Amino acid sequence: MREYLLTLCITAAVTYLLTGPVRKFAIVAGAMPEIRARDVHREPTPRLGGIAMFFGLCAGLLVADHLTNLNEVFAKSNEPRALLSGAALIWLIGVLDDKFEIDALIKLGGQMIAAGVMVMQGLTILWLPIPGVGNVALTQWQGTLLTVALVVITINAVNFVDGLDGLAAGMVCIAAGAFFLYAYRIWYSYGIEAAAPGTLFAAILMGMCLGFLPHNMHPARIFMGDSGSMLIGLVLSAGAISITGQVDPDALALFTGSEKAAVHQTVPVYIPLLLPLTIIAVPAADLVLAIVRRTWRGQSPFAADRGHLHHRLLEIGHSHSRAVLIMYFWSALIGFGALAYSVNSASMWIVLGVVFLSAVGLVLLLLPRFTPRVPLWAQRFVPPRYRRRGLGAGTAVAAEAAQDAQSQDAQSQDAQGPQAPQSSEPGERTPVPAGARNVNGATAISARSRLIDRR
Repeated sequence: MREYLLTLCITAAVTYLLTGPVRKFAIVAGAMPEIRARDVHREPTPRLGGIAMFFGLCAGLLVADHLTNLNEVFAKSNEPRALLSGAALIWLIGVLDDKFEIDALIKLGGQMIAAGVMVMQGLTILWLPIPGVGNVALTQWQGTLLTVALVVITINAVNFVDGLDGLAAGMVCIAAGAFFLYAYRIWYSYGIEAAAPGTLFAAILMGMCLGFLPHNMHPARIFMGDSGSMLIGLVLSAGAISITGQVDPDALALFTGSEKAAVHQTVPVYIPLLLPLTIIAVPAADLVLAIVRRTWRGQSPFAADRGHLHHRLLEIGHSHSRAVLIMYFWSALIGFGALAYSVNSASMWIVLGVVFLSAVGLVLLLLPRFTPRVPLWAQRFVPPRYRRRGLGAGTAVAAEAAQDAQSQDAQSQDAQGPQAPQSSEPGERTPVPAGARNVNGATAISARSRLIDRR
């Protein structure tokens, strides 16, 4: 565990330290596209954050190769080299897209080629554990097609969900955390060496996301771009392929009896790993809904729009940070819920806990504009966002009276009709006009909100 944690920390440190220089390079290189209609941010923000994440991946693999226990992964398996080859290719395509906006079909072809490169070097699905049947061996063509399809779907699922500050990196980090706990359990508790590469991939992926998140949280100073979103999607799919397609479920020896009975009993274990879409179920659902929505309208499945799940959360009234936290909540609930169920599928408390947390999540979705009102005596103990600004114990009544007077004045002005705008007095703040440059504010480029007000 210590070597995995060391690899994670080195990867996170390299990614974090390189993101600052990469941001300056992206500004100089002009990788700051104009704000599009579907974007949520208000100011042009540099991309190419995937450059720092790729070098973090390289640093993590390099450090792991020189550690005592993890060195055996490179000696006995070719999967780390296959991952690095596919990651380099998909990263290069992402960098070109961040700078020059290449066609969607070209990107799709590059994703398939990157998956094919990993298959040629041994990172492929050899068999599938099917409930009630047992291990089903796949032919070379079947394994190749299934592996390529799994990689492409996972990459695009992560790419589609990358629409808010810190959303994609945080959700993939949560999925990688759940994946790491189970892969480490298979490798350490049952002594199955075939699970070691997947455990290493999950640890490195967590380091990449954790190192990039401080620069990408709202308000983001840099975006990962397609070079980062496609990269972390490929790493996540590579770990799932390594665990699912090359670990024999009968080698776990969890149950006595035939291989068919063992696979049937270990279904809760392999359901979250058979398809990584169950780990990142929220991005997968967003991907499916986006394809159905666009094809129904007669558009290309790769045509961008503002119908993603995070866009809808903003439309119903959630703030940027709250929408991201809600997506984090559902990802963690699904990922760690499946992990807990795989460890002990007979426990009713796990099911009841998942149901209770799901109800809590639904309540949070239905209360987008709820702000708790804290009593005056408890304001010093809560964050500033929940305090009543300018209200003290002796001025509460006077402030309420002033608010009533202001509301009455507003009603009287509405009854009299529109009035001419008054000139601003000295000392008052003048609004920033749309299109102003070199202004660090939310309204420096456009209106405060482009979202449809459905109230």
